[in-house]
Amino acid sequence: MPTLTLYSRADCHLCERLTDELRPLVAGRAEVRVVDIGGRADLERRYGLRIPVLVAGDTELSSYPLDRDRVERYLARGR
Repeated sequence: MPTLTLYSRADCHLCERLTDELRPLVAGRAEVRVVDIGGRADLERRYGLRIPVLVAGDTELSSYPLDRDRVERYLARGR
């Protein structure tokens, strides 16, 4: 089962919205690992104000709003 990483931060309402939309979309097809970028200089530089950002490995799948089609295509490939 693939693992998707959601870069987020505490008290981010867009992050919470994306998470709420994402979980049922990937249920049983992928794991979602949430990473708080707060206090992580490398991740703050990379994602900064663009959060939430959903990635699979090195591939960015979505930011907000959730790109359902792109996530579906990724999951359909079975990776």
